[in-house]
Amino acid sequence: MKSYFLLRNLNSQPIIRHWVITAIVISFTSCIPLSLAPDFQKEGYKLKEAKRFKRELPKQHAFIFVDPKEADVFYNFINTKFELYDLDVDYEVPFRIENELYYLSFFEVEKSTTTLNIFPMMIDAVADGVTELEDEYVWDYGTWYIAITVMDNDSKDCLKESHPKHTVVLQYLKNLKQEYVDTQNSEESLPTKKS
Repeated sequence: MKSYFLLRNLNSQPIIRHWVITAIVISFTSCIPLSLAPDFQKEGYKLKEAKRFKRELPKQHAFIFVDPKEADVFYNFINTKFELYDLDVDYEVPFRIENELYYLSFFEVEKSTTTLNIFPMMIDAVADGVTELEDEYVWDYGTWYIAITVMDNDSKDCLKESHPKHTVVLQYLKNLKQEYVDTQNSEESLPTKKS
């Protein structure tokens, strides 16, 4: 009897009916983001302190970008490009810019986007849990990133804005990223040997 009275009142008051219908539609179609993976679409990269991006990373500035390729492809790219033969590939890789020696370290890290999906929760609530949609309550998917740090010969952070070679190193990393993205496989970046 009470539900009939509620429905009758909703029909007589169009504003309340409008808000109830809107609330029902929103709850059936909404996902609430709990955490979002960063998106660097504007510039294609982000310069920030690595530890602030992911706690496990060092307290240095990093050149961070979304890894568009499969796992370990960047490792193979660096291994091949700098001819490291699988020795210390991800840690203090030596390279030169304008005859000055620098050391590159990189980290492959994952950041997750997590959303709370209300629709399966409501179905389970109405059906008294017989639908077994618990796995759909939270959607979680990860995005992989490459974080690159660069040190000079004096162990100074080259990606810090106050470093004298900041812009030169940053341009080198932009070019390195573009070369990585454009390379189809790691063998393409091998230097050609003259016979």
